[in-house]
Amino acid sequence: MEAVIGLLLMLLRVSNGVETCDGRQNGSQCYGALGGTVVLQLMDSASEIFRYQLLSKTTVILTGRKNQILSKLIENRSSFTPINGTFRINKLSWTDGGEYTLEIFDSNGQRSEQRTLHLTIQAPVTSVLLVSECLSQGEMRVSCSSEGGDSPQYSWTLDGHTLTDAQLLSGNNESNNITLKQDVSGQLVCSARNNVSSVSKKEKISTCGFIFINCTINMTHISQWVLEASNTLCIEPATTPTMITDTARVPSSDVPWYISNLPVIAGVLSALLILLLVGVAVACAHKKQENNRTKEGEDERELTTADVRVVQRPGRQMQQREEVETTYGRVKISQRPRQAIEPTGNECVYANVRKGKRI
Repeated sequence: MEAVIGLLLMLLRVSNGVETCDGRQNGSQCYGALGGTVVLQLMDSASEIFRYQLLSKTTVILTGRKNQILSKLIENRSSFTPINGTFRINKLSWTDGGEYTLEIFDSNGQRSEQRTLHLTIQAPVTSVLLVSECLSQGEMRVSCSSEGGDSPQYSWTLDGHTLTDAQLLSGNNESNNITLKQDVSGQLVCSARNNVSSVSKKEKISTCGFIFINCTINMTHISQWVLEASNTLCIEPATTPTMITDTARVPSSDVPWYISNLPVIAGVLSALLILLLVGVAVACAHKKQENNRTKEGEDERELTTADVRVVQRPGRQMQQREEVETTYGRVKISQRPRQAIEPTGNECVYANVRKGKRI
């Protein structure tokens, strides 16, 4: 949080390439951007000061009396405002850096006050390069480098918050190279700054495809990060218990016989079950066939057609013969045993019998 507040204060101080510095305290440290502008606060107001002068190293660059400027060495790049006591230098170069001394004199020509400040010229940071890569155990190494800029300082934030030690495997919040832990993801921002500039770069990062597993197999506890795409640990199989998933690690003498022969047993049981189902199906089909035959036998009937002629013995009257007619009849005969029908003593019966099924 302190880093964020400091960055905001610095951004407020740096506006359109203009640096301001309070030089009213002796020994003040001021900064100016190369090619930019710096405003030095030398005094509250010059209207009440009898005489004053400003020296750069040993050279007098400004002389004034109250609200009147007597001389100014860098006329084309500098200006002084007596009402608020500010001295402005434009288009800063490397030679503008160094020690500045302000001398104040009273009406007797005696020096009543002397203050110094140090002005440092720095090249501003122009851009930032952010590079990330996944390591073998799922960690992520991220490097931040700046282009241009003197003495850059770095800071990191994740989703708007400063990186914590719980998220860092190596490095710290002020390193330009850090290593993030396996579960860290979000909007990562690297800021590179110096006293006259600040540039940041952001990147959306995600985990490197690793997951954390925590289980017990064969009485061995496993707790580690593994690549999810090729993970075979802590996965419960569909047909065997978890504790024997890795039988290669268990001596063959310790494996029960039914476990080592489990595929064979399963195959035999499957074959027996198939044979049982086939047998039941065949028996059901045979029984259905027998029932159909019985039903057909019950419905079957025989039809016998007989032509019967009755012949009268000789000696009967002719008129009786005329009364005799030929009789045709249909006789239904069941499946019961047939009984022989004997003709009467005075008649002969002739019959032609035809058998057929009932329609």
